[in-house]
Amino acid sequence: MASTTASSSLESFLNTLPPDLFDQTTLISLASTVAILVAAYSLSRLALDPKTTTSRYRFLFIWHAFDALIHFCLEGSFLYHCFFSSAPLGHLDPNEVFIDPYNYLGRIDKVHGAQAIAGKFVEGVVGGPAKAGDVGGGFLEKIVKGTAELWMVYAKADKRWAGVDLSVVSLELLTVLVVGPMACWVCYDIAKKNSRVNIVMIMIATAEIYGGWMTFCPEWLVGSVNLDTSNWMYLWLYLAFFNGLWVVIPAYVIYVASGEIMSAFKVRDAAVKAKKSL
Repeated sequence: MASTTASSSLESFLNTLPPDLFDQTTLISLASTVAILVAAYSLSRLALDPKTTTSRYRFLFIWHAFDALIHFCLEGSFLYHCFFSSAPLGHLDPNEVFIDPYNYLGRIDKVHGAQAIAGKFVEGVVGGPAKAGDVGGGFLEKIVKGTAELWMVYAKADKRWAGVDLSVVSLELLTVLVVGPMACWVCYDIAKKNSRVNIVMIMIATAEIYGGWMTFCPEWLVGSVNLDTSNWMYLWLYLAFFNGLWVVIPAYVIYVASGEIMSAFKVRDAAVKAKKSL
């Protein structure tokens, strides 16, 4: 009886999984995140002195290196598709397409984003999937197509990432062009033992927490119409876990950095009091 119940529970759980859970594109997408984390850890081994770097600051180095690589490699590719990948509006399945905001980049007859490369096209349409910009053929074209497919995987949980959402694009421009370089700056300062790093870390962490709020609050206000929470993978892995990292860890960063700054103020105040007592 117990085995029957367990079997039934397992079957119910499996029924909640997306049918494409183990397809090649999904696995490569998840593996790319792991690869970036490994690269960040490897960089910490090269850049930090294990004798003088605390485990706390080693973790913060790895996080900011990981953060910068995610912003440049993954979110940078998202912006590329938003600006340079396009297809005629009528080419994509009207039930699947994420329509551009009116007059986006001065066009009303095209759709942009990863969907223009890897979206669902109307069967038999002349021309087929669009080419991304003028990247030519060969290896570069494979990279462009691969990143488009990656974002279409994530777009299964949040449809906005298949095309162009003005709030998301605006935030990602700041993230890639400003926060990414600042995260590299943090890694440099941690390696050089520069106390300035605590101020920069607080700036980045505050921006990322605010960015997370501004990514999802507009969607919540319209009833989360673009979010798919029908199974645990979309809800807990794609939406909760991957976005929650950029809330929980920045909060920890603020805790550590503000503690270091407060300690410096206490030392200064003690010095001032000692000077006055002389």
